[in-house]
Amino acid sequence: MDALDVARWQFGVTTVYHFLFVPLTIGLSVLVAILQTMWHRTGNERYLKLTKFYGKLFLINFAMGVVTGIVQEFQFGMNWSDYSRFVGDVFGAPLAIEALVAFFLESTFIGLWIFGWDRLPKRAHLASIWAAAIGTNLSAYFILAANSFMQNPVGYRLNPDTGRAELTDFLAVMTNKVALITFPHTLAGSFLVAGSLVVAVGLYHVIRNRDSADTGAYRFATKFGSWVVLVSSAVVVITGDIQGKIMTQVQPMKMAAAEGLYTTESPASFSVLTIGSLDGSREVFAIKIPYLLSYLGTGDPNGTVHGINDLQAQYASQYGAGSYTPIIPVTYWSFRFMIAFGMAAAAIALLVLWSQRKGRTPTSKWLLRAGLAMPVLPLLANSFGWIFTEMGRQPWIVFGEMLTRNGVSRSVSLAEVLTSFTAFTLIYATLAVIEVKLLLRYAKAGVPDVSEEHPIDDTHDDAERPLAFAY
Repeated sequence: MDALDVARWQFGVTTVYHFLFVPLTIGLSVLVAILQTMWHRTGNERYLKLTKFYGKLFLINFAMGVVTGIVQEFQFGMNWSDYSRFVGDVFGAPLAIEALVAFFLESTFIGLWIFGWDRLPKRAHLASIWAAAIGTNLSAYFILAANSFMQNPVGYRLNPDTGRAELTDFLAVMTNKVALITFPHTLAGSFLVAGSLVVAVGLYHVIRNRDSADTGAYRFATKFGSWVVLVSSAVVVITGDIQGKIMTQVQPMKMAAAEGLYTTESPASFSVLTIGSLDGSREVFAIKIPYLLSYLGTGDPNGTVHGINDLQAQYASQYGAGSYTPIIPVTYWSFRFMIAFGMAAAAIALLVLWSQRKGRTPTSKWLLRAGLAMPVLPLLANSFGWIFTEMGRQPWIVFGEMLTRNGVSRSVSLAEVLTSFTAFTLIYATLAVIEVKLLLRYAKAGVPDVSEEHPIDDTHDDAERPLAFAY
């Protein structure tokens, strides 16, 4: 073990941990805005209760996402300084815009939304949550544009004197074809997570508190969340299909690694399950779907998918001697876990809708257990998706331009990286306990009583009223 290994583990652990909060924040911000819009248009108190209820869960998660996200930039400077020097000129623009425009838009209007209850005019207060949701989604795009440069470098030139990538076309970076499809795919995955949380919490109260006066609100929440899950699942499938074809164009080794395909095939089958050697180089048993891999990679059921061996020989000739093959068991199984967990969440959403058909009230404990597991399933799907995306690019940190081993900080010792890795792991473990306890506490508490709240009269001057913290 050396500093490179520990630095990779540290970045992987902290990034996956951070991304546990990101999709829920992205998706829930929009769902809360939709619920408040429904209250604004109908005046139905049910929607106000749900807005405040899920809004509280959103704020808890948002705070955790901000705290864990700060560490990412810290790691660039500490453990990956050579990488930071190489991509700094390219990454500087999208990351600066993300911080100065998207994040500040998001945080500013979240503050107005929190303190604006009963003080801001209703339309202005509604606009604040929509502005925050837009800022959240803009943040995602700028971050994904930067990450997409690592997958498919565009809009730059290499300076032979400094050895750095220099930005030549900002528009090309922002319209990278990898970013354009990764963004809707990531958003759909985020709504899958957020919808699953809405279903889980609503279903818990529908089954456990059937005599509650707020049962109608919870029933609506489960149906609303279930439809969000099903629609977002469909979008995930469509965008994932397009993403697979683009991935085959720009990173053919990643597609071959997703299947563990060592020899070029035309047509190529997709294996649902494969049992083989530990390194994935030898197949013992497999369940395959003919033509599917060719379609996923090329759009043609008879299309050619290049194998690992041929691509390895090509890359060795193009970039020099060395292994350009990722860890096949990791890419193979992470790809399948991503699909399986996402499909499981969609299946549970269908069961939840079926259980409430024609006004029925679900009572099954098994359905409750499945519903409570729902938020975890798409979180795992998202995590395995990113593990596949990043591990499938290896050994490149910037595909075709910089190897991961060349991006690590040369001045940071193994002991220093181990120390920071241990510290972050302990801090994150503590934060995880706090996050889960807060979410469970407020989820179990149920929707708030809003009967005594009086939204501000848009024509009334209440400048003398103090700020009110809604939560």
